Amino acid sequence: MDYEIVTYRRHPKTSRAPDSLRAIHPLGRAPLVELDGRVLAESGAILETLSEELGDGALVPARGTEAFQRFRFFMHFAEGSMMAPLMVQLVASRVRSAPVPFFLKPVVKGIAAKIHGGYSGPETARQLAFLDAELADRAWITGDDFSAADIQMSYPIEAALSRGEHGDVGHLRAYVERLRARPAYARAVDKGGPVLLGG
Repeated sequence: MDYEIVTYRRHPKTSRAPDSLRAIHPLGRAPLVELDGRVLAESGAILETLSEELGDGALVPARGTEAFQRFRFFMHFAEGSMMAPLMVQLVASRVRSAPVPFFLKPVVKGIAAKIHGGYSGPETARQLAFLDAELADRAWITGDDFSAADIQMSYPIEAALSRGEHGDVGHLRAYVERLRARPAYARAVDKGGPVLLGG
């Protein structure tokens, strides 16, 4: 399909959505997709809607199969489980580098380090190890065929790998290389620019 990308810049200090994005959807969250006059929000819902309405079944495994069960799990795992520690890491890194009086810097950095060491770092490492094992004997998330679940999982996987401290995840790295080698991925990067993986 032909499509147009519109970029909305977050407020440089607050990182909040601009009013122009909230005018399209009250939550001001991205991504949003406008399709036939409807505004679609939430990545998983967007991908499911596009797959159902435009994909002719190409990006969703057949219902009742093991691949479909995996599809459903990973469509929810991406944001329901995997993004939580990544967001905590992002917030902690911003707290760590926030301007504070010099005498509070060690306290702020210590709190951020405790959050990372006690939760976000170990949880991300555990999830990456899980995904690496899941991909040990299959090319894509659901099996032999690429699906919308691979699109849904691509961002949190790339974001997690970009943060380091992930151990031996060779299957996962090979998976990311397969994702990036897809012509559709290259077309999306050509049109929208490189993937921005956060802080």
